[in-house]
Amino acid sequence: MKLVRDTWLIFCRQMLLVVRTPIRLVIGFAQPIAYLILFAPLLKSALAPLGATTYADAYRIYVPGLLVILLMLGSFFAGFSLLAELREGVIERARVTPVSRFALLFGRALSEVVTLLGQAVVITLVAIPLGLRVSIGPLLLAYVLLVLIGLVGATVSYAVALSVKNPAALGPLINVVQQPLSLLSGVLLPLALAPAWLVTVAKVNPFYWATNGTRDLFDGNIGGSGVWQGFSLMAVLFALTTWWAITRFNHQLR
Repeated sequence: MKLVRDTWLIFCRQMLLVVRTPIRLVIGFAQPIAYLILFAPLLKSALAPLGATTYADAYRIYVPGLLVILLMLGSFFAGFSLLAELREGVIERARVTPVSRFALLFGRALSEVVTLLGQAVVITLVAIPLGLRVSIGPLLLAYVLLVLIGLVGATVSYAVALSVKNPAALGPLINVVQQPLSLLSGVLLPLALAPAWLVTVAKVNPFYWATNGTRDLFDGNIGGSGVWQGFSLMAVLFALTTWWAITRFNHQLR
């Protein structure tokens, strides 16, 4: 119970900071909605080989990938806020309190993911009048998978940030890692359209399976193999990346 209470306290503090800087939310919405309105309509013809004969089909394929890249991009840069709080002494002051170190990290990661998930909900709602059709049950499961994707990204970002400790180096490093992971996930276009060698390489990327699982859920295919593969890989990765982040955090605060 103490761990839950500590996590909740850190989460509430971080969410208060988000509420106090609403411009962050506006900026977060701008690019995905621009892609949704200006790029997605072009995909009806491009996705015809996958059976996308209507705009509803095109949006059902494209929107899940857009939400995955939103969670990935946002969470992978979460380490910048942690470095800023370390530099300002916020973490040092929190360390002398009874709050657990796990809660100090997980509460922050949870606030990042909840913020991004809120943006994902808004983008989904914007896509509905444009043609998206999705059942509520599979959609909610897709959001759970998106939360796992975001938590993996945030904990990786924290671990890397605590290892690098330099914001100037963190950005390029995250970009070098995140960009190929995104492209090999098939977030913009499904890799079913790609040559065989690219699909083979993509299968090594866990986010490829998570993207496929999200698309299966938007398609209403709850029992699809992509769903359980995506959930399983993200759950295992979350456990590993959390352990890595906590280890780096404890080392930093010695």
